[in-house]
Amino acid sequence: MRPSHWLKRWLKPVSALVIVTGTYWAARLPEVSAKERLSLTSHFQFQRSVLPHATGYPTKMIRAVNPRLERVSAWISSIGAAVALGDIDGDGLPNDLCYVDARTDQVIVAPVPDTGPRYQPFVLNPAPLAYDANTMAPMGCLALDLNEDGLTDLVVYYWGRSPVAFLRRQSSQPKSLDAASYKPVEIMPSIEDWYTNAGVAADLDGDGHLDLIFANFFADGSHILDTHSTVSAEMQDSMSRAYNGGSKHFLLWKSASSGDSPSVEFSDQTNVLEGVARWGWTLAMAACDLDGDLLPEVYIANDFGPDVLLHNLSTPGHLRFRRLFGRRTPMVPASKVLGRDSFKGMGVDCGDLNQDGIPDLAIGNITSDFALEESNLIFLSTGNLQLMQNGVAPYEDASEPLGLSRNGWSWDIRFGDFDNEGSLQVMQAAGFVKGTTDRWPELHEVAMSNDNLLRYPASWPRLHVGDDIAGHDHNRFFVPSASGRYVDLSHDLGLDDPQLTRGIATADVDGDGLLDFAIANQWEDSAFYHNQTRSAGKFLQLYLMLPINGAAAAATRILPGHPSPIIEGRYAIGASATLHLPDGRRMIQQVDMSNGHSGKRSPELHFGLGQFPPATLTVDLAWRDGNGTIHRETLNLSPGLHTIMLASSARRNA
Repeated sequence: MRPSHWLKRWLKPVSALVIVTGTYWAARLPEVSAKERLSLTSHFQFQRSVLPHATGYPTKMIRAVNPRLERVSAWISSIGAAVALGDIDGDGLPNDLCYVDARTDQVIVAPVPDTGPRYQPFVLNPAPLAYDANTMAPMGCLALDLNEDGLTDLVVYYWGRSPVAFLRRQSSQPKSLDAASYKPVEIMPSIEDWYTNAGVAADLDGDGHLDLIFANFFADGSHILDTHSTVSAEMQDSMSRAYNGGSKHFLLWKSASSGDSPSVEFSDQTNVLEGVARWGWTLAMAACDLDGDLLPEVYIANDFGPDVLLHNLSTPGHLRFRRLFGRRTPMVPASKVLGRDSFKGMGVDCGDLNQDGIPDLAIGNITSDFALEESNLIFLSTGNLQLMQNGVAPYEDASEPLGLSRNGWSWDIRFGDFDNEGSLQVMQAAGFVKGTTDRWPELHEVAMSNDNLLRYPASWPRLHVGDDIAGHDHNRFFVPSASGRYVDLSHDLGLDDPQLTRGIATADVDGDGLLDFAIANQWEDSAFYHNQTRSAGKFLQLYLMLPINGAAAAATRILPGHPSPIIEGRYAIGASATLHLPDGRRMIQQVDMSNGHSGKRSPELHFGLGQFPPATLTVDLAWRDGNGTIHRETLNLSPGLHTIMLASSARRNA
């Protein structure tokens, strides 16, 4: 197992190095030897497959846009590819995908490649709901059980309209799964002109039901894709403090029904955010419980301005958040302080990187060499959670000493243990606009210009088909070395082909205890990478479930293997598992299926254990049942796969 005490060991010497050199950015850390690099590479092996296409639809390489944005049409067309992995057909494995192909602007549901022809790929169509393909386009997909009947529903969010819930009809059969298996339902009472690029599902108020957050990029009502629009459309009004972006919507679950005509209803909560936090240009979000009270904090990653971390102080039916800020010390640049950055936040994930039993945060930014060379942010917990009560975020950035600070024009960032050796790897999507004419010089001019000009599209460089900005970046696959510094093995593993990747989704699609992943690419084939590592360590994989329809479960049940189709349950989104290891380390994971930009992981919890794990593992579980009642229980589990049906009290209004 690779060492885990590397974080603290590296921070002090690197800080000293920064002081001695006199400049933060000039600090140079040693590379690993060729021998160690080869050893690290031998831990991983992936097989690539192209995701299925939607046939019979016209394809394009750029979107038609509002005439006022025609000058930057390639910039406007640079997002939209998305992918989610999950168990959509109900066979107990997350071997299905819902993804957005920007070339056709279609949302495709299909089995993961090489997992068997269980049903034919199909396209989700919002009809009979209003949808105009000339002014609207899908941007992302969530796979989750909205009406708590044990069947996976799908939520699609868009540019040009508010999101749609595709609710699975109870009479539908997995073998004949198709578009007719779903009933499209408006999530908002009426269609809103939104431009959404981030969607998160979590129990925000602790009532036991899944709530939704949608964060918009362009200002609501911008008519971005309407070629006949006379409405003015603005770009960001600053390179570092842009507050003319889209709104944020916090939707509380109200009611739902199942059957052949299922329904779900949410309540849009107003005035949840105050001041400038309401209007950032949001590209990614994460909901994870940072203080252990089973209420998820919310991280909002904003392009062109400060990110927002919200401490959750809500009660059932009443949302209340307090914004948290990190503390700055003399040797820390302002933009390395949580909540005060001026970077281009484009991805976020939660994971226990320093193995202290508290989630850490990773944020992807633009970090192109000799260009917009900002920094990714790796916020490690300090453990002083009491500071949150005073509005202080107990996190410090460690991206530079860990070797994770810069890697190109970044989008999604994703934690995962792909070789089961007990430490997290870090994947990052990269690439912006691919062409043959380099537009970096003009973009530099814009970056150095007066912020008062930026909101006007005419002030931006020409960006059409054929123009290039970071178009030949490649995705990164970072692995911790023996010293603790991360090493990018993407070239060694054959993962460094230039791709315009936006989203990364992870799942163990075949139940073999190895994490696989899928990527969503803009204007080119998206792909699935099957993990075929042969020398992986042991693992613990947990599928944490709650009874459906508010049923009671007097005691927690432990079942071997992955969920069976006969098990009637729904994933306990927000539940946590803390694994205690003999050397005193703790590793925490929380059930999540929505954190990030446009890639969404499946909700099983996956812990790598290395080659010589103990025969019995101590795991602390914490969860809220369908009533919002908090439960805590300690289990002793052997390595391998376990489906755990969590104890639950009967629903009070049943």
